[in-house]
Amino acid sequence: MNVHFIAIGGSAMHNLALALHNKGYQVTGSDDTIFEPSKSRLDAKGLLPEAFGWFPEKVTANLDAIVLGMHAKADNPELLKAQDLGLKIYSYPEFLYEQSKHKTRVVIGGSHGKTTITSMILHVMHYHDRDVDYMVGAQLEGFDVMVKLTEDNDFIVLEGDEYLSSPIDRRPKFHLYKPNIALLSGIAWDHINVFPTYDNYVEQFSIFVDSIVKGGSINYNEEDAEVKRVVEASENPIRKIAYHTPEYTVENGETLLETPEGPMPIEIFGQHNLNNLAGAKWICQHMGIDEDDFYEAISTFKGASKRLEKIAESNTSVAYKDFAHSPSKVKATTNAVKEQYNNRTLVACLELHTYSSLNAEFLNEYKGALDAADVAVVFYSPHAVEIKKLDHVTETQIADAFKRDDLIIYTNPDDFKDYLFSQNFNNKSLLLMSSGNYGGLNFDEVKDLIQ
Repeated sequence: MNVHFIAIGGSAMHNLALALHNKGYQVTGSDDTIFEPSKSRLDAKGLLPEAFGWFPEKVTANLDAIVLGMHAKADNPELLKAQDLGLKIYSYPEFLYEQSKHKTRVVIGGSHGKTTITSMILHVMHYHDRDVDYMVGAQLEGFDVMVKLTEDNDFIVLEGDEYLSSPIDRRPKFHLYKPNIALLSGIAWDHINVFPTYDNYVEQFSIFVDSIVKGGSINYNEEDAEVKRVVEASENPIRKIAYHTPEYTVENGETLLETPEGPMPIEIFGQHNLNNLAGAKWICQHMGIDEDDFYEAISTFKGASKRLEKIAESNTSVAYKDFAHSPSKVKATTNAVKEQYNNRTLVACLELHTYSSLNAEFLNEYKGALDAADVAVVFYSPHAVEIKKLDHVTETQIADAFKRDDLIIYTNPDDFKDYLFSQNFNNKSLLLMSSGNYGGLNFDEVKDLIQ
């Protein structure tokens, strides 16, 4: 099968391209720019385009399929050529469904937690040598690729993203997978550039629940009131199975999970991650892993890449970085680190970097998000606001939104770095939350702060 990728360099797209190459497909692609690690990974398999740009001549009648990435525009010259030729054009999620329509599809949805839960499930399967197909949004220890597709595996585990499918398909990705087994972890308004109202955003999760195959099942976090309402209101004839955070304790910086065999130390921590673990356990049981085998495997799970990732530790201090940026994730992550090291001063730093977080109307969603921190710092770049063509955001607006009189705010990367490197982190925990890098912060240098 000959498949051409328009915008092959994206995180998800290049992983799908690699998966198809590994499956024996003929794969080509184009992009106007490709960054690391996509560039090296494509190059290693001979899939890196010879030149950056769009080349309609690459699109010919002998192609079996086009996969269109979100990075491309609706007037992309390669897309226009494919439309003129009448070629089959798939969005990323459409193509994944096409590859898995004869498998048992397990889809993990939710505003937060979905990458971690998917990663937990795959870790358990890998630990017990259960081969499954998958698509996950983070690089996992022991896994070479983030997408795997085979002819033989019975299950495919898919991270169900609610963002749009392609420039010409405005449906959320997770509406297209038609799961046999689903999970919904939480609902907290996000992506306001495409879902301008809270009700419009929540509606996408109702559609997801209704898209589950009749006779299928959904596990849902009953501690999230909106999730509970959405799932229980659905008239889809499916099994509905609630889950909740299991019992656990924290002793001397170590989290102990209560199991039928007694307390078990685990690598991950935080109430939100224990809640994620409960959801993952249910899904693994649906996939044939018994409870004892789940506990044995999950005790070795160190977390998904960029999710509460420990970057440095000494006898008296520790530093974490985390991909958290939405209000619910920021709150959960800050609470988790404070609970784990409750006898230390927590310095929590948040970069407002995404479209939603830099939107003046959305800022109020951050109320209380940093309350667990002893020292709360917010960094944002006025230049990033200009690039995203948003209304100007003031420091006063940010201070008012977080409802903390002692909030420290920086808008200059050098000033933020000077502050950070002037601190004594003895008996402190440092938490750096961002989907960016604070205007160029070198995280390797941060390690030197923890002595």
